[in-house]
Amino acid sequence: MAVVMSMVWAEVTPAQYDTVRHAVGWEELAPAGAQLHAAWFDAGGLHVTDVWDSQQAFETFMADRLAPEIEKAGITGTPEVSFAPLHRRFVAPGITGAA
Repeated sequence: MAVVMSMVWAEVTPAQYDTVRHAVGWEELAPAGAQLHAAWFDAGGLHVTDVWDSQQAFETFMADRLAPEIEKAGITGTPEVSFAPLHRRFVAPGITGAA
């Protein structure tokens, strides 16, 4: 069953996010089980909403590809992460790829 992963990480800056994004290359080589990723910043820091095939798929990606690059980027703190079963997903016609 697909899940929605929500993350808030107050200590992450846009520059750090972009450094990790480039190093991991998830837009060029999508992680197994990843369906959708959206990220934004506000006064509370980094916010991420993802859709994954399963919680395990996200946790594998985090351990194998993401965590090492997070450490190299010097990101501190601990994100608030939650998972919920996906009820419904809509992708507008013609929307593909990264922004």
